[in-house]
Amino acid sequence: MIPPGPSTVDDLAGHGRAAAGRARIRRMTTAHAHAGRPGARDPFGLHLRHWRQHRRMSQLDLAQEAEISTRHLSYVETGRAAPSREMVLRLAERLAVPLRERNALLVAAGYAPMYRQRSLDDPSMAAAREAVQLVLKGHEPYPALAVDRHWQLVAHNALVPLLMAGAAPQLLEGPINVLRLSLHPEGLAPRIANLAQWRSHLLERLQQQVAATGDAQLQALHDELAAYPVADPGTEAAAGGGELSSVVVPFRLRTDAGLLSFISTTTIFGTPVDVTLQELAVESFFPADAPTAQALRSLAPK
Repeated sequence: MIPPGPSTVDDLAGHGRAAAGRARIRRMTTAHAHAGRPGARDPFGLHLRHWRQHRRMSQLDLAQEAEISTRHLSYVETGRAAPSREMVLRLAERLAVPLRERNALLVAAGYAPMYRQRSLDDPSMAAAREAVQLVLKGHEPYPALAVDRHWQLVAHNALVPLLMAGAAPQLLEGPINVLRLSLHPEGLAPRIANLAQWRSHLLERLQQQVAATGDAQLQALHDELAAYPVADPGTEAAAGGGELSSVVVPFRLRTDAGLLSFISTTTIFGTPVDVTLQELAVESFFPADAPTAQALRSLAPK
């Protein structure tokens, strides 16, 4: 969720999501997620070993996936053999390495970065920028927002600010972190009717992101949010949820217009070759019942 303000598209850092290898990623342990990654000056083999171990793959597993010999892979990891540019990209693809980190792998191997990272305000990103704006505007009279890879606010439509009343001013100062605003005791948390359920959902989703990207900043955010106090889940019984809770995790928010119940979807670019676009996500909230739909239509700016 995001604070009042103009619904323009701002610069962003990205919201990474790897499309491949998700089954293996889900088996990641927290210990691996905490493991430090190599620095910019470290050799390619160290970077490769880091990602292979992060994905919990043996050399045999990765060699079979990449269709190369285990010996050659071992030589590449130890620096006895230099990989071609094509080999770097093949290994990165098999390891589901995010585009941002693929650039780091290429540089470590002595090649130029392949994937550009441009602001959405860049003229060359006009089509993508318009697409984001169309999705957000087209979702009205229901809330929708765009976030980067660290859950920082990028853009929102006109409905989102109407849900923000009562949040502490310091949480509404940029850069706004959507998850912090949602779960902070001085943010939306006191008004979320199913806080324990929604909090658990967000923390699990964030931990999956950490597993996929190995991002230390995301892990720090997860640890911060997990430390916030939460009411006894038993106090949420009155909020209900009915059959909906057995299908999806609803977001139930107390407002001046009554109790609003939402389900949400996430939209990402399907075939990005730009770091910014791969790391961008649009979160769209749909009414989960007729009273919520009616309330939102009445709240929508005329």
